[in-house]
Amino acid sequence: MTTTSTAPAPVSLYGFLTPKPGHADELRKLLMDLVEPSRGHEGSLLYHLHEQEDGRFFLYEVWRSQEDLNRHNATPLLLAFMDELPEHMEGEPEAYFGVMRSPYPASAL
Repeated sequence: MTTTSTAPAPVSLYGFLTPKPGHADELRKLLMDLVEPSRGHEGSLLYHLHEQEDGRFFLYEVWRSQEDLNRHNATPLLLAFMDELPEHMEGEPEAYFGVMRSPYPASAL
């Protein structure tokens, strides 16, 4: 007998953000201020910020479902961040979104 899970697949959001010249410290602070609160949002499975050798920031998030990510994106924290981001960032974020196809540990869901 084969069973099919009706649980939503985890989704990931990841990408690079490039600070404007002289704005790396400000962008780093804005991004770091997102980490712990975002990890506490319902459905957050993984939330990490990396700094590349070339000065870009790499953000990697995994959410239990698209609905959880949507709820996170609608929080005052994220909306305020998005308003302030253009002041410190060069160009647009290089962002990618996907549904996880590799199994995620059931204990984390």
